Amino acid sequence: MRRLPLLLCIAALTLLAGCAGIVNKASQRFADNLGGAVLNQDDPGTVRDGLPAYLLLLDALIEGDPNNAGTLLAAAKLYGAYAGGFVAEPERGKRLANRAFGYAKRATCVRNAALCGAIDQPFEALSGEVAKLGVKDIDLLYGLASAWAGRIQQDSGDWNAIADLPKVQLLVERVLALDANYAAGEPHMVLGVLHSLRPAQLGGKPELGKAAFETAIAMSQGRNLMAKTLYAQYYARLVFDQELHDRLLGEVIAAAPEAPRMTLMNVLAQQRAKALLASGKDYF
Repeated sequence: MRRLPLLLCIAALTLLAGCAGIVNKASQRFADNLGGAVLNQDDPGTVRDGLPAYLLLLDALIEGDPNNAGTLLAAAKLYGAYAGGFVAEPERGKRLANRAFGYAKRATCVRNAALCGAIDQPFEALSGEVAKLGVKDIDLLYGLASAWAGRIQQDSGDWNAIADLPKVQLLVERVLALDANYAAGEPHMVLGVLHSLRPAQLGGKPELGKAAFETAIAMSQGRNLMAKTLYAQYYARLVFDQELHDRLLGEVIAAAPEAPRMTLMNVLAQQRAKALLASGKDYF
């Protein structure tokens, strides 16, 4: 998943303030600054309590303009971020992740009818449409991939959901083919999770997952603590490598979380790392 993209929601707020559908430069600067402030927030509770208002706001905007791809994509990103970062109840997480995917799919249908039609088709049909996409489509590609991956993570026990993993991987790999440095390496983190959802004997590719996690960490120069936490949670636990698991989580807990536009994600990573380290005593 990407870091919480609240700046898109703040940009939507400016429409309610009377911008007549066009965000001017001053409003955009404000949105960027406020979005950056949220991403730099070190108190997840403040963000957690504030996010539902933005979710409802985006729902309302979509009700009034159901074919606005930008609003649909913003809603998909925010619902996915909230489900993945702040919801502990499994059934609720599934509902929110499904809504995120539904919005991402609708955005895709608005912007690219051919890609939309291929989503539920066999892999080869989707692959053919994805190959036609260029750099201008990269945000849509990653938005769809992130929402789809989040849906699978929330329902990883459903083999019908797991069957879509190759399609999600296809989208993420196309993003990286178009821009290897996109989002400071976060697509590599997503690939790491996807490759590590299943053991090798069931079709997973954990060693590719390991390489993807290490690439994500290197590209962020070690500042992306969530990459290390997910590395421990998905890869180290999958292969029962307790030494790697405990080392990664110890590094996350000991690190300073402050980093430009990563602080919130890093604080969440540290919270998850502490829980994983505690439960690891019973896991291994």
